[in-house]
Amino acid sequence: MEIALFEPRIPQNTGNIARSCAAFNTSLNLIEPLGYKLEDKYLKRAGLDYWHLVKVNRYSNFDEFKRSKQNSRILAFSKKNGTALSRFSFKSNDILLFGREDNGLPQNVIENCDHLISILMPNKATSDSKTDGVRSLNLSVSCGIAIYEANKQIRT
Repeated sequence: MEIALFEPRIPQNTGNIARSCAAFNTSLNLIEPLGYKLEDKYLKRAGLDYWHLVKVNRYSNFDEFKRSKQNSRILAFSKKNGTALSRFSFKSNDILLFGREDNGLPQNVIENCDHLISILMPNKATSDSKTDGVRSLNLSVSCGIAIYEANKQIRT
C-alpha cells in the first residue's frame, strides 16, 4: 500500500502524513508541483525524527506518477460522492491518492483513477455555506482515517 499526495500545499500536512506512513510502513508519493520545498522546517518538524522510516517518491506530474504505478489500483479520495470508505474493499498494492488542501483532486485526475472513495462526515455541509456543517476534513486527518481503515482490512 502507498499514499500519494497530488500537489500538496501545506508542509505541516505532508509532515503529519509522512509520520503516518512511517507508522504503517507505507511509501509516500508526492506529485508536483509542491507548495513548499522539501527542506521546509515545518515539513521536517511535523514529521519529527521519523523521516528515515519513510520512502518518499517524487513525480513531476500526475501522468508520470500514473505510468509508474500501472500494476496498482489508484484510489482517489474526495468528498464528491465516492463509494463510502467503510464499504470499499482494499488490496495490499492499492495507492490512496489525496488532492490539494484547497481544491482537492481535479475531475480529470479522478477520471484517471480506478475508484473514487469518500469518508462519511455526519455533519457534512449541504452547500458551500460556512454555517450549516463541515465542508471537508483536514488532509492529514483524511489520510490517517483512510490508511487506518485500509490496513485494518488488509491485516485481518
